[in-house]
Amino acid sequence: MQPISPASLLPADLAQALLVGRIWRDGPCVVAVRGGEVVDITQTVATVAELFERSDALDIVRHAPGIALGPVQSLLEQALAAPAGEPLLLAPCDLQAVKACGVTFAVSLLERVIEEQAGGDAARAASLRTALQMTLGGDLSALKPGSDAAQRLKQQLQQRGAWSQYMEVGIGPDAEVFTKAQPMSSVGCGAQVGLLPSSAWNNPEPEIVLAVNSRGEVLGATLGNDVNLRDIEGRSALLLGKAKDNNGSCAIGPFIRLFDEHFTLDTVREAEVSLLIEGADDGFVLEGASFMREISRDPLDLVRQTAGQYHQYPDGFMLFLGTMFSPVKDRGAQGGGFTHHLGDRVTIASAALGALVNEVQRCDAIAPWTFGVRALYQNLAQRGLL
Repeated sequence: MQPISPASLLPADLAQALLVGRIWRDGPCVVAVRGGEVVDITQTVATVAELFERSDALDIVRHAPGIALGPVQSLLEQALAAPAGEPLLLAPCDLQAVKACGVTFAVSLLERVIEEQAGGDAARAASLRTALQMTLGGDLSALKPGSDAAQRLKQQLQQRGAWSQYMEVGIGPDAEVFTKAQPMSSVGCGAQVGLLPSSAWNNPEPEIVLAVNSRGEVLGATLGNDVNLRDIEGRSALLLGKAKDNNGSCAIGPFIRLFDEHFTLDTVREAEVSLLIEGADDGFVLEGASFMREISRDPLDLVRQTAGQYHQYPDGFMLFLGTMFSPVKDRGAQGGGFTHHLGDRVTIASAALGALVNEVQRCDAIAPWTFGVRALYQNLAQRGLL
């Protein structure tokens, strides 16, 4: 594997990008990146969640006084060199709930149905994929979820005994929204991500993640890796929590880019999210991409289905939008599909957001999550920031 260039982790238009992140300096600190320079603004806003509640959030990020920390590329170089378990660059969110949407692309819908019918057995995936493509027919991406056409397809598939709970959230009126991780548990760029030791069929999920405040306002976006255990969830959808929420199973970063005149929700709607997996032990390389223009539900619809009059998030939330990427390239036995090896390096990138890089290890072998909300407030109090 080639060394990572810090510049590759940053937006292509860095000079006009308004970035917010978190780093460790005697505790978590909120930083702004202005014209490529990092400024610690924790004296003005102690948490990112607090920043996003402020009506003058953009002005704070642009102009709030703070401690100059030098060029962002130097910070990223230090972050990539930091020892495992001692991260410098943290996930850019803190008190927010971390939610995720599943089955928001037609391709991922097909793969979820395969997991369900395979019962977690990767060896059955190839034959099931061919059979399901013949059964479903047509282009699922052309269907609008909840539409009359989607309802007619549901009735047809039910009559043929081919309906699935994943089809319900894929083309039905209600989106799948689940809790991916707890506040403060996400890891940042350069950190290790974790797999359950019992999983033998798993993959990264490269996604765009929206930053939303308590009022349901979308303030910006970043990148995320929703580490996915296909065999665990494939045994039963009721194992979703066990498959999705583990130590190090959620990576977000490197920074949240705020919406402004240069970067908007329409930029997100047209974004391409690329994925590169590089094996440390076998030289395996897999490249893929997810195109947001092919999402079946608009990002704002997903936000509305997550929060509103029925469900509130007083500290805001981060929302994974899903992915169309489902790796099927064999890694080992023919027909066995893809699964991670320990030491894999995963790079998720998008031009306007930069790149999120993480190394894959077992979730019981990486640093445990010990710094939660209580620890944050104790730390802030000790530093005189409350």
